[in-house]
Amino acid sequence: MDRKEFLSAIGVTAASFALINCVGCAKGGEASSVSVNGPTGIDFTLDLTTTANAALLTNGGYLATNGIIVARTTVGAYIAVQQSCTHQSYNLVYQANSQRFYCNNHGATFSEAGAVTASPAPRSLTTYTTVLTGTSLRVHS
Repeated sequence: MDRKEFLSAIGVTAASFALINCVGCAKGGEASSVSVNGPTGIDFTLDLTTTANAALLTNGGYLATNGIIVARTTVGAYIAVQQSCTHQSYNLVYQANSQRFYCNNHGATFSEAGAVTASPAPRSLTTYTTVLTGTSLRVHS
């Protein structure tokens, strides 16, 4: 066997091995679990007098912006967490009556403080600081 045949044979063998490993790891065609981090370097301000941010004027309201969910709890506190589930990066929704963030894809839930309350999420949500000054709500890391 010459050098060209040897390298060709190794390439086919390596590709076959990689394919077998990829197929063996898949769970029913579902992508494998990954730990998704929230955005970093966050610092923006929402004007609560604008129509686009009107959901935050009501207890239990929320909106998604800049990869972040900003919500107003049922007791009127402002909270902010990453918008994507830490399991597979699907968008979360805020369920004020249940005081949680919920992933419609696999059912993961998180407390208002971002802690995992139901799997398959591998870790808590990234949380952000909120500061209300008059009608301006600052969200930052």
